[in-house]
Amino acid sequence: MAALALKGTFTALVTPFTAAGAIDWSAFDKLLEGQVAGRVEGVVPCGTTGESPTLSHEEHIEVVKRTVKTIAKRTVVIAGCGSNSTREATEMSKASEAAGADVLMVVVPYYNKPTQEGLFQHFVQVAKAVKSPIVIYNIPGRTGIDLAAETLARICDAAPNVVATKEATGNVLRAQKLASMLGDRLTILSGDDALTLPMTTVGGSGVISVTSNLLPLEVSEATRLGLAGKLDEAKKAHLRLFPVHEAMFVEANPGPVKALLAETGVMLNTVRSPLVPVTEATRLQLIKTLDQYRAGAR
Repeated sequence: MAALALKGTFTALVTPFTAAGAIDWSAFDKLLEGQVAGRVEGVVPCGTTGESPTLSHEEHIEVVKRTVKTIAKRTVVIAGCGSNSTREATEMSKASEAAGADVLMVVVPYYNKPTQEGLFQHFVQVAKAVKSPIVIYNIPGRTGIDLAAETLARICDAAPNVVATKEATGNVLRAQKLASMLGDRLTILSGDDALTLPMTTVGGSGVISVTSNLLPLEVSEATRLGLAGKLDEAKKAHLRLFPVHEAMFVEANPGPVKALLAETGVMLNTVRSPLVPVTEATRLQLIKTLDQYRAGAR
């Protein structure tokens, strides 16, 4: 799998639900086809944006299987597999690999706040249990713990199939440090849409995006401009998208992006408890932001 280049836009897929709260497979297939048509480089089922904390294990694997089947090798599938239990993360990674995912994404263990040595052992154990490439997902704002750059370097030394990191630290300095320390050994993907271009200029290779659920073509084109070194064009595209990127987090993700996907007719505006749909005031502001983007992009 060394030949697989993780470069470009990878959509952190939402999981559509019916009004009764079941997975809406028809809407999910429609979302996937929209991603292919939007020319993203990959899709990421069962991450934070996919509401993985509220999916049962059976649903989780079924979402991965459905993604693999529907995508049918037309783009890369990176399956979210993380847990705050090493045993569970290992089993989910094995199951996702068996389901046909191209790459596995394993989040830093959350809530139990392991030491750096605990994080090292966690990721190495998961990596050694599978053959697939692994993306490590570092998002300290949600997990309560930061994976130190030095620990990540140790993991890379011990686990050759760890090939990338999703950096959702909100820290471009951190991306520079990783690029300086690890060079081509580790692919750096932005975990924040609003930081994609800044991270690209210091060694990043793309983004795992929330906004591309809604605007796959526009986000993927903006990312490609940055990666191609066309910085003037990339800056214009990035700054046009910036208000939309910001709007995706005015309330808890994926509430805002689901609200706008509902406005476009892709799916219902349904999230699973303890999340709730965005307020009516937020929904109207989201629509206004998207309308302004579309008017300005013409």
